[in-house]
Amino acid sequence: MGTLVTGIHYRHPAILANMATTLDIVSGGRLELGLGAGWNEEESGAYGIELGTPSQRSDRFEEACEVIVGLLTQEMTTFKGQYYQLGDARNEPKPIQRPHPPICIGGSGERRTLRTAARFAQHWNFVGGTPEEFAHKRDVLHEHCEELGRDPSEIRLSSHVIFAGDAMATAEQAAALSEVGADLGIVYLRPPLDPAVLEPLATALSEL
Repeated sequence: MGTLVTGIHYRHPAILANMATTLDIVSGGRLELGLGAGWNEEESGAYGIELGTPSQRSDRFEEACEVIVGLLTQEMTTFKGQYYQLGDARNEPKPIQRPHPPICIGGSGERRTLRTAARFAQHWNFVGGTPEEFAHKRDVLHEHCEELGRDPSEIRLSSHVIFAGDAMATAEQAAALSEVGADLGIVYLRPPLDPAVLEPLATALSEL
C-alpha cells in the first residue's frame, strides 16, 4: 500500500492546490486529497527539507489547509501566515467537485491534528490501533466538531486494518472497528507483498 496522505512540507500548498485541481479535472472529479502534517524525519533529512518540531508541523499544517481550501474555492485568495503568504492568488479553472475535492486528514494528535480535521476534513483516517483507541480518538474529533460548530456526520471515518497473514483475523479487526463507528477499513499489507493473499482476504471480508 502507498501513502494515504502527503506530508504538507514536501510541496508549497499553492502548488499542491493547483496539482489537485488538475488531477480532479483529468480524473473526471474522482480525486480525494490526502493531507498530513509530515512525520518522516529520515526522508525529510535526506531530501534537505526541513520537517520542524511537532508544534511547528501543526502550525504549518493548519495554515496549509486554509491556503488549499481557499485556492480550491475562492476566486482570489490572500493569506498572511507565519509559513505562507499569498496575495490575490488565483487557481483557475476550479476543480470539478464542489465546493472542492474531499480532503482526507490522517493522524491522531488530539490537541492539534484532530482539531484541524474537524475544521477542514471530509474524511479522517486513524492510522491504526485497537477499537477502543479508535473510539477515543473519534470522540475527541467529535468534541472539536462541536466546539467549531461542525456537524460530525460530515466527516467520514476510516482506519487502517493491519493484515498479519490471517485473513479471518483481519476481517474480525475490520468488523470490530465498524462496531465503534469506522465507515471504511483500509487494509494495510506489509511487505513482502504476495498477490496470493488477496483472494482469501477478499473472501473473509465479504462474509462479514
